[in-house]
Amino acid sequence: MKALGMDLGTKTLGLAKSDSLGIICSPYKTLRYDDINKLVDEVIKIINDEHIGILVLGYPKNMNNTLGDAVERTINFKNILESKTNMKVNLVDERLSTVEAEKYLLNEDMSRKKRHEVIDAVAASIILDTYMKMNKKEN
Repeated sequence: MKALGMDLGTKTLGLAKSDSLGIICSPYKTLRYDDINKLVDEVIKIINDEHIGILVLGYPKNMNNTLGDAVERTINFKNILESKTNMKVNLVDERLSTVEAEKYLLNEDMSRKKRHEVIDAVAASIILDTYMKMNKKEN
């Protein structure tokens, strides 16, 4: 079953998807938004077009394990998406996923402009990969 990983920022949503076996996670695309409801509609179109069966969303706790404004935005997005799709959105701790993505892209010697374009989708693939590994251990 294909999974969709999501990394929600203040202006962008990074997306990653898995293969149908849930083995390989790849960056997919980055959506820019200014209206959360329109963003949810775009994600629903992707869910339908790509035949997604599992939704995974990064949960942005602070480094000291407290919850900040980003968590409120994430929970709001999660609730809207769940209500419009009747699908469960699985939350995954995303601390350091963007840092890890940045290191990966720097190791690939990618230009700053190109890194800026793909970093959210790469972070989403790290979030999705984390979920897939956690899920594999539970089975």
